[in-house]
Amino acid sequence: MSRTTVATIHLGALRHNLSRVRAMAGPAKVMAVVKADAYGHGLERVARALNGDAEAFAVAAIADGLRLRAAGHRQRIVVLSGPDTPSDLVEMQRLGLDALIHHDAQLPWLARADPARGPLRVWIKVDTGMHRLGFAPERVREVHASLRAMPAIDDEIGLMTHFASSEEFEGRDTALQIARFRDATQGLQGPRALSNSAALLGWPDARGDWVRTGGLLYGLSVVEGRSGSDFGFRPAMSLATRLVAINRLARGERVGYNGTYVCPEDMAVGVAAIGYGDGYPRSAAAGTPVLVNGRLAPLVGRVSMDLITLDLRGVPDARVGDKVTLWGEGLPVETVAASAGTISYDLTCGMTRRVLFVEDEA
Repeated sequence: MSRTTVATIHLGALRHNLSRVRAMAGPAKVMAVVKADAYGHGLERVARALNGDAEAFAVAAIADGLRLRAAGHRQRIVVLSGPDTPSDLVEMQRLGLDALIHHDAQLPWLARADPARGPLRVWIKVDTGMHRLGFAPERVREVHASLRAMPAIDDEIGLMTHFASSEEFEGRDTALQIARFRDATQGLQGPRALSNSAALLGWPDARGDWVRTGGLLYGLSVVEGRSGSDFGFRPAMSLATRLVAINRLARGERVGYNGTYVCPEDMAVGVAAIGYGDGYPRSAAAGTPVLVNGRLAPLVGRVSMDLITLDLRGVPDARVGDKVTLWGEGLPVETVAASAGTISYDLTCGMTRRVLFVEDEA
């Protein structure tokens, strides 16, 4: 745990965001994506906040499904990476997890699964253009028929795809992926799941029977130049620390490793107790916005493991111990991510174990 670095998880924001997702999804059910420790917000914490409101959870690993079952959650849990070995199927059946099927290598395992262990619910991943996981569209009917003939497979077989660039609302790629999915699955029985968070915002034709939302649940956006708040969602994480020193430096003095920042005039430079050892991005450039007591104090110099340095000329009354906001109220995480050359998901997922996590109901 860092000396003063605190990530506050806003449970009320999580519930608000799920409610907004549900309103936008229409009749579709909501599959809450809680992989990567709920995008860094805490798997059990987020599941508890959303329990009873999300019809299903989606995770990347069986171990996450085990954690959710151990915490008492009885909703459907979909393992988005599917089984990696034949023995995974035994655990999926034991825990009642849905398996995403995306490769020919998995089909013989499923054919040999023991029906006495209980029916296994599966989803077929259709590769409509992402080209990571999934069966080619022309294979879907064959795979669907093969699965229906397997004794351990539940009669309900889901159909799912993933969009490569759904945050580009005016682009052609997502429209093409939607059309490929519809052509590939036409006439097949089973629920459809197409929309990720960005598609929920910009592609109403992709609702299907389930929407599969991750970032929006946490108030995060990957739409360039737009924050989650711009779409009516509330940030579920705030990150803050404290000033631990204020140095009066003369014009021409250099700050931090390799002296990459040169003071343009006599000025106060603040030192805040956070760095890449806490998960703050080392790639954050000079000028990245930071707030001291709610006022702008841009980053200067390089981010180090434990500390960052700040231009305090805009906060002349700053004092040691004052609050430093890295993202949260008044400073969207998307803005910080853009300065660091990444996306908001990367920052929230990157918090390390020495950050203190607390909850509030806001």
